[in-house]
Amino acid sequence: MKIRYKILMFLFALSIITYLDRVCMNVVGKYVKADLGLDNASFGYILGAFSLSYALFEMPTGILGDRIGPRRVLTRVVCWWSGFTALTGTAFGFIYLLIVRFLFGAGEAGAYPNASIVIYKWFPSVEAGRAQSVIWAAGRIGGALTPLLVIPLVHVAGWRWAFVILGIIGIIWAICWHVWFRDNPSEMKNISREELSEIEENQKDVKSHRIDWKTIIGNPNIWTLMLMCHLFFYASYFFTNWSSTYFQEGRGMTEEQSKNFVSLSYLLGAIGCITGGFLSDFLVKKLGLKAGRRIVGISGLGLSGIAFLAAGATTDNQLAGQLLAVCVFLKDLTLPVAFAVCNDIGKRNSGTVAGAMNFAGQLGGFFITIIFGNIVHITGNFNYPLFLIAGCLIIASLLWMKIDPTKSLEKEEVYS
Repeated sequence: MKIRYKILMFLFALSIITYLDRVCMNVVGKYVKADLGLDNASFGYILGAFSLSYALFEMPTGILGDRIGPRRVLTRVVCWWSGFTALTGTAFGFIYLLIVRFLFGAGEAGAYPNASIVIYKWFPSVEAGRAQSVIWAAGRIGGALTPLLVIPLVHVAGWRWAFVILGIIGIIWAICWHVWFRDNPSEMKNISREELSEIEENQKDVKSHRIDWKTIIGNPNIWTLMLMCHLFFYASYFFTNWSSTYFQEGRGMTEEQSKNFVSLSYLLGAIGCITGGFLSDFLVKKLGLKAGRRIVGISGLGLSGIAFLAAGATTDNQLAGQLLAVCVFLKDLTLPVAFAVCNDIGKRNSGTVAGAMNFAGQLGGFFITIIFGNIVHITGNFNYPLFLIAGCLIIASLLWMKIDPTKSLEKEEVYS
């Protein structure tokens, strides 16, 4: 097996761990609320603390990864967030839990921007979409596994020990990563000359200098990418933070039914990620980079918005669960493509571009997390937020018409 595919296996495991730690709070929410005396509005702020810190630290960790390398950054941030995952199990009140989840989010913020740096350094551009799809599919697999693993664990040991065990798993990954991985392919032991040549072919036309982050933020193409991701993540964070509560309190399902629908949603999301990445790379070869990326983005988010609208409108609980699972498949067609565009546009600054895009996305996650909890607390209606999310997805799909992956930052600087 080529070294870069072994690295992809490491990133696959990292993405599973990331979502196990992230989705766990969604799955055990009813136990945490009961134990600490929280209502849905208060719980929304707990969930939102993660999203806010994740957003605030996206760009700094992406920039740091571009400067000192993903080996060191991923080692540090995984140890950081794993520690605060474990500390979540020690929560005794609202303020303490709010602080711990905020600090947990600050660590997780570094995961995907630095994974994008690894993809850029180690994979030819024609494999970037597929590599991103594998990473994001792994996250969805982690989300699917969370209720299947955590709920039985909670019944045996309690929700607090579930967080402690997840934290230990993350520490083990970080140690193995630091010992084995190297930022540059030429520094990796046992890499073949053939593979090194394949990777270096991807790098040969790229300038060696860094572009100031202000140049990146001033780029209208990136602003459009950021706005698309901001609206896109309204849907993502419904599933990350509120889906279990929606199914159990909003639709009157049992914990077992909720567990099955949450797992089904993430399983279909994994299939969507793989399909979207491979489909985009196929279309890039057939139709060119711009069309190959845009077609998947427009169709995936647009159809997901329609399915979200239908899920909120139906009175059939089973149909609503099935439609929402399909929503995840459709929207996640776009996810690896969005991060592949960060590589297309950013090149050697792909970590910074991914950080900027994900920063905007996480702000969307923060807003919908707070908005959802407050709408439900005020109106008692769990379907109103779904209509809002549907509109956001449709607008996000239209924004793909303005995103141009052929306009890399290096090219623009040459012609400026």
